[in-house]
Amino acid sequence: MVDTDAKTAWKLFQLNGFPIAAMGSLLALGLSVTGLRLEPVGYGITLAIAASFVAIAYRHYIARGDRADPKLIFSLGTIGQIIITCAIVGPLSYVANWMGFPLQDQALLAIDRALGLDPEPIARFVNDHPWLADVLSRSYGLIKWPLLGIPIVLALTGRYVRLQLFMLAMSLALAITIAISALVPAIGTYYGLQLPAAQLPDINTAAYAGQLRDILALRDDSLHQLQLFTLSGIVSFPSFHAASAVLYIWALWPVRRIGGIVATLNLLMIAATPVIGAHYIIDVAGGVALAAGSIWAAKAYLEWMGRVAHNVAKGASTVWQPGLG
Repeated sequence: MVDTDAKTAWKLFQLNGFPIAAMGSLLALGLSVTGLRLEPVGYGITLAIAASFVAIAYRHYIARGDRADPKLIFSLGTIGQIIITCAIVGPLSYVANWMGFPLQDQALLAIDRALGLDPEPIARFVNDHPWLADVLSRSYGLIKWPLLGIPIVLALTGRYVRLQLFMLAMSLALAITIAISALVPAIGTYYGLQLPAAQLPDINTAAYAGQLRDILALRDDSLHQLQLFTLSGIVSFPSFHAASAVLYIWALWPVRRIGGIVATLNLLMIAATPVIGAHYIIDVAGGVALAAGSIWAAKAYLEWMGRVAHNVAKGASTVWQPGLG
């Protein structure tokens, strides 16, 4: 890898392993304390596949050195890191909710109403327009696909540093989301409103139902085994759906013919979050702010890296300048 941009990205790629390792360590500690168990087959296969992607990236870099293909390294390596991260933060959100802090649904609902954004009339309006409910339901499910698409698109277009900044910002946002959700747990708007899903037959409330089921099961100690492919990701405030939408838009915005489409789809995902995800409006605002702050922090770290390297290089009579992808 002979271009400076790829070398900077490689440093960031290695750095991104640390927050993943830290969250993994917290999960291991949390499982030992809570008594929650991970279903071994699903987790084992998933982690093995992800680890193999990361291992291929490292092996290729070590074997080829400056002749290594950055597209291969950063697409496969980052996909592996993303899969590992998702496999960790899902159960980690359950560990956070196991702590049993008082539910804050009424406080979050009060904030929404103080802002003049009562979630009940919003939900009823969507329910009365089935076509809109269908669009929002499909939009809410868009959170998964960019996690695989972004590494491929950014690697193929040579935006290696931007890809690693995205990964760093996402890790920061996820870690902060889990920490806050432990202190401010909530189930969702329909729970806060005491509004049965049966009264909203045209809204897909499956995500809310999963969160309701699992949070209550954690609190009455009837949930002990976590299965990777059935976890709901039980977080209300801040909304990671909203945070991820902002992260996705930022990551792909510079890519011609893709950025505008991605922005439109992710704005729809944000719009779907209060209704399909049963998030309070303040959850969405918190998620947007968190994503913006995480992107700023990742870029600030890159600038700090550049200053440190520049000062070192001055002593060696050379100049180092990071690329922004």
